[in-house]
Amino acid sequence: MAPDRFSVAGKVVVVTGGLGVLGCQFTLALKEAGARVAVLDTRSDEPTIKRIYGEDLANLHFVKADVTNRTSLEAALEEIKEVWEVPQVLINNAALDSPPNAPSSENGPFESYPENSWDSVMDVNSKGVFLCCQVFGGAMAEAGRGSIINISSIYGMVSPDQRIYEYRAGLGAPFFKPVAYSVSKSGLYMLTRYLATYWAGKGVRVNTITLAGVFNNQDEQFLKGYLARIPIGRMARDDEYNGAIIFLSSDASAYMTGSNLVMDGGWTAW
Repeated sequence: MAPDRFSVAGKVVVVTGGLGVLGCQFTLALKEAGARVAVLDTRSDEPTIKRIYGEDLANLHFVKADVTNRTSLEAALEEIKEVWEVPQVLINNAALDSPPNAPSSENGPFESYPENSWDSVMDVNSKGVFLCCQVFGGAMAEAGRGSIINISSIYGMVSPDQRIYEYRAGLGAPFFKPVAYSVSKSGLYMLTRYLATYWAGKGVRVNTITLAGVFNNQDEQFLKGYLARIPIGRMARDDEYNGAIIFLSSDASAYMTGSNLVMDGGWTAW
């Protein structure tokens, strides 16, 4: 029987932000496919873990780690190596955003966007990915194999359509999609290309997945404007990106590096 090129069975995978909505989905999909998953998050308490993942925690290892702190990440790597081995896959999923219900100071005009908000978002979304690639990607390069998957957004590929949010002004709370998220996500494309060429000779592949929004009971007016931009006509379900994660984690994507896999319901086709 020919080997299953899409198999991730037995692989050690690191998922940052693993207690978030998409991080949880990525983790469960990989676990179901037979991978061993190290779930990194700033939270690690047992009640939260069991609320999200239930009682079956086989092949999961939870590590409290801060992606903005190299020492924390190095300790996480050593812990994962003690439990299993040097990871074969790193999924840089941890990120900060400013959703429509964020404080007004976060979502005001560009001219008054707070400097500390810029620093916080860039610290996690850019520096955090950089450090994770240094620590985990560096270990993969030493081992001579690996796949790094950077999670980006349509708002890193094209500018946010601020018209979608104009209805908020009529509600007395003007909203602008903030600049830091877009800039941080855009930077992942060049980091991906840089590392794809830098580590090409050491067996480490680096790719980006660009995602559109996930449905999470957003308000009706927001959905009306947002869905008008999506040819498919709906937001993604939280499990619809799992296939891409499995693909890029597996040998089925062995000849793919430095690429951007766009999964946006057609948003960027218009």
